[in-house]
Amino acid sequence: MDANELTKVNAMPASASRQGFVQFDVVAYGIVIAAIILFVGIGGTVLPQLLRAVSGEGAGPDRSLTSALLLNIALVIFSWRRQRILSVEITERRKAEAQAWILAETDPLTGCFNRRSIGDATDRLVSTACARGEEVAFLMFDLDNFKRVNDVNGHKAGDEILREIAARVTRVMPAGSLIARLGGDEFALVIPFDPAHAQRIEELAETLIRMAALPVEVGGASIQTTISIGITRSSNNTGSEPAQTLLHMADIAMFHAKKQGRNRYYWFEDSMEAELRFRAELEAGIRRGVPLGEFVPHYEQQIEIKTGKLVGFEMLARWESPTAGTIGPDIFIPIAEEIGLISELSESVIAQALKDAREWDPELTLSVNISPVQLRDPWFAQKLLKLLVEANFPSSRLDVEITESCLHENLGEVRSLIASLKNQGISVSLDDFGMGYNSLAQLRTLPFDRIKIDRSFVSGLSGTGDSVMIIQAISTLADGLGLPITAEGIDSESIQSQLKDLGTFKGQGYLYGRPENAQLTRERLSQLGLLLGGPEVAEPEKTSAETVAPLDANRRSA
Repeated sequence: MDANELTKVNAMPASASRQGFVQFDVVAYGIVIAAIILFVGIGGTVLPQLLRAVSGEGAGPDRSLTSALLLNIALVIFSWRRQRILSVEITERRKAEAQAWILAETDPLTGCFNRRSIGDATDRLVSTACARGEEVAFLMFDLDNFKRVNDVNGHKAGDEILREIAARVTRVMPAGSLIARLGGDEFALVIPFDPAHAQRIEELAETLIRMAALPVEVGGASIQTTISIGITRSSNNTGSEPAQTLLHMADIAMFHAKKQGRNRYYWFEDSMEAELRFRAELEAGIRRGVPLGEFVPHYEQQIEIKTGKLVGFEMLARWESPTAGTIGPDIFIPIAEEIGLISELSESVIAQALKDAREWDPELTLSVNISPVQLRDPWFAQKLLKLLVEANFPSSRLDVEITESCLHENLGEVRSLIASLKNQGISVSLDDFGMGYNSLAQLRTLPFDRIKIDRSFVSGLSGTGDSVMIIQAISTLADGLGLPITAEGIDSESIQSQLKDLGTFKGQGYLYGRPENAQLTRERLSQLGLLLGGPEVAEPEKTSAETVAPLDANRRSA
């Protein structure tokens, strides 16, 4: 917080309390003055009489006047004492009002402005800066992955980090700037600057990023974090935007910085707001679409490469939006994870897939991907078992695919989940094998039933080169461990031919067809004689195979 602004804050309640007690001051002083005047008047008569009586030169003073004088003396003492009490009371009230004002206008943890007060302070600063011919930069930043810092180290450590970050930022802020903590780990900075030296704002942003990345010592532990910054300036568009509008623009730019990888800054651009609005519409659509059943399974064929036999399908989620058409999971899954709906979405799609696959030939398997969020759910195995029971689908035909990158978050939780799934008879595959750094260690310590080679190696096959050698090495390793292999991304005859020479694989890719909805998959199986007996009962889907997005853009399922 700017020192001048804080002085203003402290001054406001003092003037208010003075107005509230001025009438008591006048009354108290009036009583004292009246008592003194009476004391002088009565004392001027009684005291000379008293002195003459003591010296034996005259009679004593009049008793009524003497009583009035004594009463007058008591009144003076009482009035003076009352004035002192009122003065102390006024002083204490002023202090209390000043403290209440500070609590209302500032953040108690960091001493910065709070969300309520930053708007008025910013408007005053902008007016002053404009009068001097300056512009004002608005910066918004928050700490990247701060929730994880709180979860791992505790909220006390999180508070200490916020205090330290606020102190570091305050030390490098130019004179006359404002800093506010808007809530949680989100801060706003308002900085006047000379338009001829606008680059200093970017230099400041870079300095803030470097300073925030320095470790914070908390309870003997060294904790590191980073910040993402969004920037805008008062001269954008017409230059007449209110402070809250400019802060909102900086907030949008900060969101864009996070989306681009965090630990960086971005200036606001108009396209960012349109993108944010589109995201908000997607969020609303996901929240509406999950209970309405708009998220449905599509199926990609899995083929035994050497024989060409269809052996199963991988389930891929699609969003059949009534307004936007078919949307792939690369768009909606990250958003569903962020807003906490991925588990509900995934379970609804898996439940439908189990019902669809129940009509397939018993030899056909069903593979499903699960989100990293579901890996952290200690009840996921029980939820999946419940879905299997409700669909009357044998667990031996289900294969759960776990992406290799998920293994590095919490190996203990993953090991426990795999054990629970295998105890229920469910197979577990390691997906995207070869992209992580600890692949061999995970194969040695975790009881996987199958590995899937990452599509980047498969699509890179050209007869010679690194991809061939990598797949040869993986095939040899899998044979030694007794693990079958699935190769994804088989999009041409040449790739299939080379894989036949490199080992025994199950494959999937464009060569065998694009993912299809439930009805088209059922029709395909009916033609191949791979449906259980019985009449056709499924209703045609509205979506055709031609509307499905490219496979590489829809790789993940829910």
